Amino acid sequence: MTLRQIGEEKLLAQILPTLGRDKRVIIPAGDDCATARFRAARELLVLKSDCVVEGVHFKPSASAVAVGWKAMMRALSDFAAISAVPEFALIALVISGRRKVGWVRDLYRGLARAAARFDVAIVGGETSDTPGNTALTVSVSGYVERDRCVARSGGKAGDDLFVTGTLGGSIRRRHLNFVPRIAEARWLTRHFPIHAMIDLSDGMGVDLPRLAKASKLAFTIEESALPLARGCTVEQAISDGEDYELLFAVPSRKRERLLKNWKKKFPKLPLTRVGKLIPHSGPSRTGTSHIPRFPSGYVHFKRRR
Repeated sequence: MTLRQIGEEKLLAQILPTLGRDKRVIIPAGDDCATARFRAARELLVLKSDCVVEGVHFKPSASAVAVGWKAMMRALSDFAAISAVPEFALIALVISGRRKVGWVRDLYRGLARAAARFDVAIVGGETSDTPGNTALTVSVSGYVERDRCVARSGGKAGDDLFVTGTLGGSIRRRHLNFVPRIAEARWLTRHFPIHAMIDLSDGMGVDLPRLAKASKLAFTIEESALPLARGCTVEQAISDGEDYELLFAVPSRKRERLLKNWKKKFPKLPLTRVGKLIPHSGPSRTGTSHIPRFPSGYVHFKRRR
């Protein structure tokens, strides 16, 4: 059986159980970031690696500066998903020796600009030649306070589901110039009990079921409420992926206060209630939608962007 036949989710279901568990680990592999206790530190250590691959995450004609920006910001978006603060980054670049030196300089200019936006220090990494396409891996470490760490698995039945910003538009190059919602996530966990959270990198159609499944719940979605990017359809908002917005679950009793205070704090960024988490009636209902059709988002190995 090939990777294309089973897709990313079934592949991870086979691999992750073989990694074992360690008592130091709070959130294991499989969530947006891993978190662990670190010696006598008061905060939890947060670790994340992410990659961009030529032909999958960016076209060969894409600006090298934009590719560097995206590579760094993808990893930082996962920090936002658990309300963590990034601090240090390592860069691993696999690239053909035929590439121009200027392209690589521009790539690192994009990486540096993105890192500086969130006060992240790039402290090293590795480079390697390849006869194939360019691949860039960014590994980030940082911290999150124990009482502000948010996993995908904490959702509760009856929680409202909210999404930041608008959805859709990656086809119009939005995926190359987004800014992770780290500031917004930090504000949320400071002022509200956020039960579960995920960043929408693979699309609502994949990431919402992931959150619901991790929380052992089902969900309902109001398609008409989805905040669409200009010129996008509902199906694009659900399926396109690479929005890098936050989807989170919060007690419904906090709804009005959340919306009121959010508007004061982030007046230019929409916050939209799009549904809720609900109990499921059995294993077949876990992480499923209660609307007639719910398109999937991007699934690695199954198809390409």
